[in-house]
Amino acid sequence: MDDFHTSQPIFIQIRQRLTEMILRGSVDEGEALPSVRQIAADLSVNPLTVTKAFEALVDVGVVEKRRGLGMFVKTGARAELLAHERDKFLKEDWPRIVAQIKALDLDLKSLLTSSIATQGQTHE
Repeated sequence: MDDFHTSQPIFIQIRQRLTEMILRGSVDEGEALPSVRQIAADLSVNPLTVTKAFEALVDVGVVEKRRGLGMFVKTGARAELLAHERDKFLKEDWPRIVAQIKALDLDLKSLLTSSIATQGQTHE
């Protein structure tokens, strides 16, 4: 779990992993997330880096800090986080992807064919 890439700050990558845990239901609403110390030890990173990742999720409003107990997933977090991540994708990632599709002169049919072929490979 400690394979970070250099294209994004580590706290963003940890935030993304925590986001995926919530969206996949690995941690349900109302449940505690792994502690800062646990994540820092597991990933061999500075606890301040993990704290920064948690603060990003607190800022979105999906995680709350309970003094002396740790960080917990708030009620309604999954739906709120899903809406936030979709909005972020459409505003930040999708325009770059559309520009690349145009630059490569790809059409919808070739994209769908490639997508179906890729899905077939992952289900084999």
